[in-house]
Amino acid sequence: MSKTHNRAAKNSFWNKRRVLVTGGAGFIGSHLVERLVANGAMVRVVDSLDNGSIESLKIIENSIEWVKGDLMDPKVCAEVCAGEDTVMNLAAKVAGVAYNSKNSAEMFLNNLRIGLNVMEAARLSEADRFLVVSSACVYSRDARVPTPEEDGFVNDPEPSNLGYGWAKRALEVQGRLYAERYGMKVGIVRPFNTYGPRDHFDSESGHVVPSLIKKIDERNGPIVVWGDGRQTRAFVHVSDVVKGMMLVTEKYPVADPVNIGSGEEISIGHLARIIAYRMGSTESMVFDSSKPQGQPRRCPDLSKAKMAIGFEAEVSLEEGLKETVEWYLGRKNKTRIASERSIAQA
Repeated sequence: MSKTHNRAAKNSFWNKRRVLVTGGAGFIGSHLVERLVANGAMVRVVDSLDNGSIESLKIIENSIEWVKGDLMDPKVCAEVCAGEDTVMNLAAKVAGVAYNSKNSAEMFLNNLRIGLNVMEAARLSEADRFLVVSSACVYSRDARVPTPEEDGFVNDPEPSNLGYGWAKRALEVQGRLYAERYGMKVGIVRPFNTYGPRDHFDSESGHVVPSLIKKIDERNGPIVVWGDGRQTRAFVHVSDVVKGMMLVTEKYPVADPVNIGSGEEISIGHLARIIAYRMGSTESMVFDSSKPQGQPRRCPDLSKAKMAIGFEAEVSLEEGLKETVEWYLGRKNKTRIASERSIAQA
């Protein structure tokens, strides 16, 4: 477990609480499950393993209940929600800007189906609390920066995330309506660009940070960065996102969205150069403006998060990037050693 996970003090709210984490073998989900277990929760994890990996939960596999299941099936949702005090719905079809921009209909349909099914199952099972994990992708291309939560339904979501963004908007509405009609305690978080260990390191379909790490590691000539490099993001470490999710579930389950992120805005060009430096690369960079680059700027207004749940990001971008690069290189080295041993034993 990374040092960032050890910063949070134990919280009695979670002790002995039965918690279902959908998508719990995924990037963010696995970090959340670890934090919940550390706080004494009795955690059930359900994941289809389309995006996640059971390997991500290996160090706590004896402390959780594990279910492999497809949450687009309402019967599976009913089974896994039964008897749970809290349902935290992290299950989603996720990808980077390249995939999202080409597959908007699929992203809309699959994310909507999963979310609708899980919340309805949680309602029928009378779960005490429910967490809707929305996204900064609900915001429009021309949203104000820093972006306040009230801009979440102004105009269409950014075109490169149109289907995904509308699915997340619809699930926020479902949470609000279920809270009003059925009295459910529903929290809603909108995480901004999240990064850290266990992300999907794919140079074509992954998120910005892992995609750049992968590209720079596999460099063979100039490093091609999508966009003109001037677009900005405020990246937030996965441990801070997990902290925000738990705080909203505990302290603010009122179906009112809360941005979770950092105010440390940086251009993609500068980010790429920092990662290249961390990885010892001296290759030149080429910025390809013909590729999708998403919103020109993305940075959250965090005043509601601070006021409602006392949230502030703790992990600086410099510290978080160092940890993420080290994790990636460490995993790569372990894979290489295992491969060499396998060959030697053949």
